[in-house]
Amino acid sequence: MTQPDPRRWRLLGLLAVAQFMLILDVTVVAIALPNIETDLHLQRETLTWVVSAYTLMFGGLMLLGGRAADLFGSRRVVLTGLGVFTLASLLTGLAQGPEVLLAGRVAQGIGAAMLSPAALSVVTKTFDGDERNKALGIWSAMGGGGSAIGVLLGGLLTAGPGWQWVFYINLPIGVIVFALLIRMLPADQPSEEQGRLDVPGALVVTAGTGTAIYALINAGDRGWLSAATLGTLAGALVLYGIFAWVQRTVRSPLMDLRILTRRPVAAGTFMLLVATALMISLFFLGSFYLQHFQQYGALRTGLLFLPVAVAAIVGAQLAGRLVGTIGARAIAIAAFLLAAIGIAAPALWDGTVAIVSGMTVGTIGLGAVFVAASTTTFAQIDYREAGLASGILSTFHEFGASLGVAVVSSIAAASLAGTVSSGFARGFTFAAILAAVAAVLMLIVVPSFKPARGASHAH
Repeated sequence: MTQPDPRRWRLLGLLAVAQFMLILDVTVVAIALPNIETDLHLQRETLTWVVSAYTLMFGGLMLLGGRAADLFGSRRVVLTGLGVFTLASLLTGLAQGPEVLLAGRVAQGIGAAMLSPAALSVVTKTFDGDERNKALGIWSAMGGGGSAIGVLLGGLLTAGPGWQWVFYINLPIGVIVFALLIRMLPADQPSEEQGRLDVPGALVVTAGTGTAIYALINAGDRGWLSAATLGTLAGALVLYGIFAWVQRTVRSPLMDLRILTRRPVAAGTFMLLVATALMISLFFLGSFYLQHFQQYGALRTGLLFLPVAVAAIVGAQLAGRLVGTIGARAIAIAAFLLAAIGIAAPALWDGTVAIVSGMTVGTIGLGAVFVAASTTTFAQIDYREAGLASGILSTFHEFGASLGVAVVSSIAAASLAGTVSSGFARGFTFAAILAAVAAVLMLIVVPSFKPARGASHAH
């Protein structure tokens, strides 16, 4: 058994900061959109793509990034992804028109799709047993907290130096983290398999995921049962079918599809999908309510999200400490129930206090679910599959984010466009019911094992 690296916690901190930037960039832009629209004279359709271009590339290319980490080594893919993301952030901030702005967001998504699964792969291979649970707690706290802090930071930067700094803020952080990671990242060995990257499979699964996310993003405007929405979703299913066929025929497939039939992997990815959909839904509804209905400015709205950001971190840390003792299933059930109780507050009562307090309580539960999802997914994963499993988990995170926004924006459409608050109540009600149903489903889908304490693997 190899001795643990004494610098492993500092390495985790650096990787968590990098992950924090990626997740933050999903929500940090949302609060700056009105200013971007005014300065660059963007059409409403283009404005939507400022957000979705990033999530499309981030979610669509995640499996490729995870597989690349397994084949070529996590160190190489982490550094490449971080470099691409940092340079793309500079390009996006310098944009003077929609073409460069969207090109920058696409490039940011490509960098994020390489960095995120490769970094999570490093974490799962660096820590074992109880230490892995704590490490995944920190990782999940950065993911959950990053979404909420994105709204806070977006408000501060937009009201201060300007919307460009929503992107420029990544430059000093990215350069410092890159310089430190060059020295600290272990020189891991690529996979013993002499396989090549499955480019046809990567293109098809990216097209399928992108098509599905595109359909969900636009379903609120087009209608959930419209020919355009159903046709696009059907197209995504066809592409996924082609992907499955390609994986059975190529010499070096992008992934072994049997990994999805493992109960821990299926349960963990389902948990993350639902939790991310709920969390992004809360932030979307809450941000719109405070800015459009209550007429608060970007700065005030951002500051009101501070307790929500802290709540996500607290929930993830508590779960990271408890999951090795009581198991992921107990945490998932309790966490989804807590989320349902919290989200019920803005569903039942109107006003800023109900919105902020409800989101804060609900986010404690959702932050805990992220940890339960990660520990469950990796419970029976060999270290040689860590990159692939990380890619699958991260793909479901982005898919959940798009799904959540698509559903609640459709439910709350009247309130998003006008001055009535009933649509917000319907949106929060739907989210509370979904959280309660998820708590019940956890009894069925999540295995009852506890993550191994003190277990080790050679690498």
